[in-house]
Amino acid sequence: MYVEQRIYTLKPGCIGQYFSLYEAKGMAAQARYLPNMLGYYASELGDLNEVIHLWGHESLDGREANREKMRADEEFQAYWQEVRQIIVRQRTRIMKPAPFFVDRLGRMMSAV
Repeated sequence: MYVEQRIYTLKPGCIGQYFSLYEAKGMAAQARYLPNMLGYYASELGDLNEVIHLWGHESLDGREANREKMRADEEFQAYWQEVRQIIVRQRTRIMKPAPFFVDRLGRMMSAV
């Protein structure tokens, strides 16, 4: 099991626009391929204008296969073309849970 952390740095003042676009046009398309959303946040202190989201994946191969299908989805492509105009930077981190957290992560992913 793995957790993917994505951090998008947006143009200043665009977090509300990003969330509106995602909720209206991106979330349903993305959920078809990435069903294990573990969190979606906006930075409040520190590095500002950032959106951080966490995704659970059973395996790295499964992650890649699901993301490939998502990128081929026309609805997701249309959303991405629109939202990428306000994204300045993207960072992605793949994390493996600590041994004592694997069961809890599995339960979290089952509850999503």
